[in-house]
Order: sequence, then structure tokens, then C-alpha cells
Amino acid sequence: MLRVIAVLFVFLGGFAVMVLEIIGARFLARDFGGSFYVWISQIGVILVALALGYVAGGALADRFQRAAFLALPLLLAGVFTFFIPRFTPPLVNAIVLRHPLDQGIPPLWQKLDPALGSTLVFFLPCFVLALLPPYMIRLASRQLEHVGTISGLIYGASTAGSIAGVFISGYVLIDYMDVPDIFRATGVLTLLLAGVSLLMDGWFRRK
Repeated sequence: MLRVIAVLFVFLGGFAVMVLEIIGARFLARDFGGSFYVWISQIGVILVALALGYVAGGALADRFQRAAFLALPLLLAGVFTFFIPRFTPPLVNAIVLRHPLDQGIPPLWQKLDPALGSTLVFFLPCFVLALLPPYMIRLASRQLEHVGTISGLIYGASTAGSIAGVFISGYVLIDYMDVPDIFRATGVLTLLLAGVSLLMDGWFRRK
């Protein structure tokens, strides 16, 4: 039962990451254009956030070994994501408008500005969501001989969630919801994961 809960937990985390990545590129395109550099920046920043999140998640899991530890970072990430439509447009505008209008944007900054915008808006929530897989592996692997099985299951579930996030974002969400509402819904999902982490703490301790 605990393995099922852990699998669903990381599945939804992976789903949320890909929603932020795919819809985030659409969000950034409003200010930076739909150029190749926007997609490169978004993919690159999310991968950096995931890599650092995996490393941090493993280290934190070894130290704290409680699912409830995830509640606070998930709460912060959920609130941040929910309010992306409200507070991030001025940040992105500041990046764009810092270049003199009469001189245009230098070629180097045409490449780097989207990466800067992506970092400011999407790095934090994706970093937090990347904590989940290594953390769940640590909590669900109570016996050393099962670590390989558990780790494969957890990362497989996280990747499956990411795949679902890609197709549902591109084929469903973008057709029936506007971008601000998608961010708000993803923020609510992240907040729900924060609540589940508190419940999981009691379940794992009883086991």
C-alpha cells in the first residue's frame, strides 16, 4: 500500500513538472517570442532544476527521513506556482525592458534573456518537485535488497507522470483552459501534495 501511495505521489509530481515546462514555454513566448531560444532555455533550466533537486532530495531524505519534511517546500512551491500569473509578469517585463528600445536587444541577450526569465519563474517549483523521487525511494526502501526495485519503480512512475503532463498539457489543458488558470491548477495540485506528505508521514511511521 505504501508503495502505491509513493508511486502516485511521484507520478503527480512528475506531471506537475511537465505542465510547468510545456505551459511555461507558452507563457514566456508572450514576451520573448516563440523562438528556438525560448524552448532551449525552458528545457535547460528545468533540467538544471531537476538535477539539483534530485541531489538535494537524496541528501535531505538521508538526514530527515520523514515525509512531513516535504510539506513546507511543497507549500511554498504551490503558493509560488498559484501566483505566477500575478507577480511574474513585472519580473519578465523588467528583463525585456532593460534594453534600450532604440537599440534593440543584443544577439547574446536574445539567447540569454529567455533563460533568465525561465529561471526566475520556473526554477523554484521544479526544484522542489524534483525532491520527491529520491525522497520517496529513501522512505519506501526499508530493506537494502529492495532498493533497486523501489528506485526503478519510483523513477518510472515519475517519468510516466511527466509523459502524461506533456500530452495532457499540449492536447487538453491548452485547449480548454487559459494559461493563468493552468498555473493556478498546478499550484493547487502542489499544495495537495504538501497535504499528502503530512499524511504519508504517519503512514510510514506506523509501518
